[in-house]
Amino acid sequence: MELDRPSNYDGLAYSMVIAGHFNESDTYSTVRPDGMSDWLITFTLGGEGFFEVNGSEQRTRAGDVTLLKPGTPHRYGTPKGKSWHFVWAHFTGGFMDARLLPLDALTIRQIEQQAVRERIYQAFLRILSDSRERGAYWHELCLSALREVLMLLAKQQTSGFDPRIEETLYLLAQRMQETVRVEDLARSVGLSASRLSHLFKENTGESIVEALNRMRIKQAALLLSHTNRNATEAAHDVGFQNYNHFTRQFRKYIGLTPSEFSQSFRSKELRGPN
Repeated sequence: MELDRPSNYDGLAYSMVIAGHFNESDTYSTVRPDGMSDWLITFTLGGEGFFEVNGSEQRTRAGDVTLLKPGTPHRYGTPKGKSWHFVWAHFTGGFMDARLLPLDALTIRQIEQQAVRERIYQAFLRILSDSRERGAYWHELCLSALREVLMLLAKQQTSGFDPRIEETLYLLAQRMQETVRVEDLARSVGLSASRLSHLFKENTGESIVEALNRMRIKQAALLLSHTNRNATEAAHDVGFQNYNHFTRQFRKYIGLTPSEFSQSFRSKELRGPN
């Protein structure tokens, strides 16, 4: 089956974004021997789908993002005996940064991080809502959500980190103010505590504790330089319970004590631009 375009649609608006949320049996199939004029992006939520390009069939499963390039003859659908639950969108590449779009006719990327999967799903939900409502700035909002998905894909491709380490870094940023236990992090990413610690050091060059302290100190420095928070308040905001420990870590990563840093920043503000 294939979505028919209504005869009186707004051609320009249609070319920007159209989206849907399907849950299809194995009778579902779409064939386009001449390809499409726009991009197709899908995100598989469950079950299994297939894409056939140049006589080669590839399967897409839960957590896979698929991008199909304009002008690519193709067939896609649900394999026999399966069901395919997915969200999708058509969009025009001219409205996107070309660096975010793949060169291949068909690209399938597996998203292993649960946090990233959730972000992509939420982005698609916004696309679905805005493309249906078509209120003010609807297509800009849709394109913004699509860019988020494409940037998340690009980030995954360029980071070079194991997906479980990417997930751990995300969890550290989310739980910065909490008491973080390596055992809890390891459980969240499906590893033992010792294996996570080893893999984290191997990927990032620092321990989990060092990475967390670095995040906290960088955030504290931003609070001190851009808000009215004092050093004690900033330490508490980023998760340090012991002020002396906060001061030692601040000097380690910034090269100054919190008070020296604040004074230095205020002096620069008073002097103004050179």
